[in-house]
Amino acid sequence: MTPYGQRAHEIDYKILGKEMQCVEIELDPNETAIAESGAFMMMDDGIMMETIFGDGSTQNKGLFGKLMGAGKRLLTGESLFMTAFTNVNQGRRKVTFASPYPGKVIAMDLMRMGGKMICQKDSFLCAAKGVSVGIEFQRRLGTGLFGGEGFIMQKLEGDGLAFVHAGGHIVERDLQPGELLKVDTGCLVAFTPSVDYDIQFVGGIKNTFFGGEGLFFATLRGPGRVWIQTLPVSRLASRILQYGTTTRKEEGGLLGGLGNMLDGDGW
Repeated sequence: MTPYGQRAHEIDYKILGKEMQCVEIELDPNETAIAESGAFMMMDDGIMMETIFGDGSTQNKGLFGKLMGAGKRLLTGESLFMTAFTNVNQGRRKVTFASPYPGKVIAMDLMRMGGKMICQKDSFLCAAKGVSVGIEFQRRLGTGLFGGEGFIMQKLEGDGLAFVHAGGHIVERDLQPGELLKVDTGCLVAFTPSVDYDIQFVGGIKNTFFGGEGLFFATLRGPGRVWIQTLPVSRLASRILQYGTTTRKEEGGLLGGLGNMLDGDGW
């Protein structure tokens, strides 16, 4: 037992793929993995799938506790329910979960990271049963008013393995005490609780109106470890939307039109 609830199930895993990764979890008899709705990819015969209310940990005991835990998940844009995958067979069985967009899957051993991690609200993929999935409010006024994606974050607590996904390539940084790192709020994936997190205004008239970037940085001050993604899903979605709803002018009027025609877009 830990301060975060039950002892998490000890699962084995493999992360497969490069650009579109998935995590293959091997379960011993009676071991369980939990996952977000829609993360399931495939499983061996002998694994029972069950929809559960909340995350299945003992942190939220009783009906009221489960309702509170599930209600908090709504604030992060997640479902009230999660899915539990339990090996009810005598031998080992495998279940695989896939990330929803191009990027990487990150394995986090919460026992080695002090029992807690703070992540972007849509980054959690799956975990061993016993890991608690909650929310982490950033209490500073600046963060609350201007933090956008970073104001309400997910909190993973326990002593087991948890897996988060992120877009593009992952950069991992170990910050020394007092070391400051400024990050686009959408590029921040996760950080250890020892990292001091806040929001800072970019500043400057030209930067504000013509810079093309966000108006605010996420500021991270060490000590601690941070994970940063190169391709936030919001940035990917906006580019796809822009590509599909505007006429491209790649090489000037004539050449641009010719390029569009060769691509099958017409004039």
